[in-house]
Amino acid sequence: MPRMWVFAAAAAVSALSLLPVGFVIWIAVQTGWETVSALIFRPRVGELLINTLLLLALTIPISIALSVTLAWLTERTDLPGARFWSWLAVAPLAVPAFVHSYAWVSLVPGLQGLFGGVLVSVLAYFPFLYLPVSAQIRRLDPAIEDAAASLGNGPWRVFFFAVLPQLRLAICGGSLLIGLHLLAEYGLYVMIRFDTFTTAIVDQFQSAFNGPAANMLAGVLVICCFGLLGLEALARGNERYARVGSGAARVPVKRTLGWMAVPGLLLCALTAALAIGVPFTTLGRWLILGGAGVWRLDLIGNALGQTILFALAGAALTTAVTLPMAWLSVRAPGRIQRVLESCHYYVGSLPGVVVALALVTITVRVALPLYQTVATLLLAYALLFLPRSLVGLRASITQVPVELEQAAMALGRTPINAVAQITMRLAAPGFAASMALVALGITNELTATLMLSPNGTRTLATQFWSLTSEIDYVAAAPYALLMVLLSLPMTLLLYTQSKRMTGQ
Repeated sequence: MPRMWVFAAAAAVSALSLLPVGFVIWIAVQTGWETVSALIFRPRVGELLINTLLLLALTIPISIALSVTLAWLTERTDLPGARFWSWLAVAPLAVPAFVHSYAWVSLVPGLQGLFGGVLVSVLAYFPFLYLPVSAQIRRLDPAIEDAAASLGNGPWRVFFFAVLPQLRLAICGGSLLIGLHLLAEYGLYVMIRFDTFTTAIVDQFQSAFNGPAANMLAGVLVICCFGLLGLEALARGNERYARVGSGAARVPVKRTLGWMAVPGLLLCALTAALAIGVPFTTLGRWLILGGAGVWRLDLIGNALGQTILFALAGAALTTAVTLPMAWLSVRAPGRIQRVLESCHYYVGSLPGVVVALALVTITVRVALPLYQTVATLLLAYALLFLPRSLVGLRASITQVPVELEQAAMALGRTPINAVAQITMRLAAPGFAASMALVALGITNELTATLMLSPNGTRTLATQFWSLTSEIDYVAAAPYALLMVLLSLPMTLLLYTQSKRMTGQ
């Protein structure tokens, strides 16, 4: 395979992924230290930083406790209906975070501030922890727990000193994902009236288009993201987690709950009621109140059509620009490949508002004809969802033996034809799943769409946001319902993939 053009394509995408952070740094240099210090070291930034730290410090530990408890109950005990409860624990991912807040604000209008932000954040994002923790629990070797119990430890000590340390990687990874979502989320906290860096950046952009002020807030937000990445790496450590010993790990025996089954069922039912019951009940109530008149098929059909069009175009573009990097990471690993791959991954840790703000300022200053065009919006989607696409594509290509490509070339096919006719065809199902994940991510994306979409753009997310901003919750309900229905396949895919990874 001629690799020069593959490396060139991957390097070009990596350079594009560096635009947001590079632009924030460039703006800081152009602005000057005096102005930068005045914009950063002020009471407002300190208030936003305290709000952000409190949100992270409260939401992540509560999510960890809830997710680990639910995962243990559904995977390692004889809890009645465990498979049903495990599906309900993942189902909140089908509801966008800003729809969760819409449902809660509709039900409890006085819910706002830090308490409201933590409550809705936990209910919206705890499945990101539940999925990896439950998958890890299914893979644990019970022999380690038996050894700990044989040394005289009770059930609680066995759990905290033998089981919980083995879940560190899953907990750290899920916590990092939740933390990055908390830093990036906009719609949820605007409805709850809780100020974060993201809400402040969007407000600054929409009210005064103050480039330096918004960019300096974006710089602080980027530092928070990188700080969170560093904390996760520190907490993860370098310990070995692989099983050592001969033979295969035996299947664990389900623990009998006895009378503890009642509080276990109550916890599962309460979590499902708050995370799933409230959004669907609220949507149902507003739809009933609105009746048939709320289904304005012309407007809803237009928004649905544009959403699907953007989702498909964005998924196709993201897959195309990620393909060279995915092929290199499998077929030509090395130091340069790892550097390029890290550039693809880091952009996924940036909030959408940072990426959108960088593209807005670049197009206004350098390429004004591209400002608020479909091309700029699709580029933002591609940058935001590069990691999601890369993971799926790399896994698909890995499953295709390189010997098949070599055999095809030995039979007379050119390297490009061998890859196109053999590798791409065999990896097509994985490519389709990767595109679906990107498309459904684009469907629920709000911040970048609000800031970059051309005039006249009407997606489900933007229409929903426009109507809720006018307190027209009845008219917004159909858009929220359609977003949930479009997200359900992604949730089912994540759940089945989690089960398949452990042979279930």
